[in-house]
Amino acid sequence: MKEADYTVYTDGASKGNPGPASLGVVIERQGQPWKTYRHDLGVATNNEAEYEAVIFALKKLKQLLGKTGTKTAVIEFRADSNLLVSQVNHEHKIEQPGMQHRFMTIWNLLIDFSKVRFTYVPREHNRHADALANGRQETLV
Repeated sequence: MKEADYTVYTDGASKGNPGPASLGVVIERQGQPWKTYRHDLGVATNNEAEYEAVIFALKKLKQLLGKTGTKTAVIEFRADSNLLVSQVNHEHKIEQPGMQHRFMTIWNLLIDFSKVRFTYVPREHNRHADALANGRQETLV
């Protein structure tokens, strides 16, 4: 399998679960940080915030890469939510209607992309996206 052209780290955070929530996204191009985003979501659960981070990242990638870029780029998402990764990889059933809706949104966004894969990573390998989602500044190493 071809190495990813873009690696996207995503994380969602909720204070209170549900509570005030936000997301963090780090997009790397050729192994180097390229774009970072933090976005407040209002009230949401942790799982909802995790899904919203992927949706946000897919929409940003479509804007950044354009129609031609999305059709040719190989993208790897890395997230520290085992549930999210197992659900988008069709390994775990989605039972909550709100989560099913978010899954369908992701599925519909993926149609525009050539190759996208989702990989679970431990939180320590997702520090920058985690820091963004939690409103902390993190220096890139």
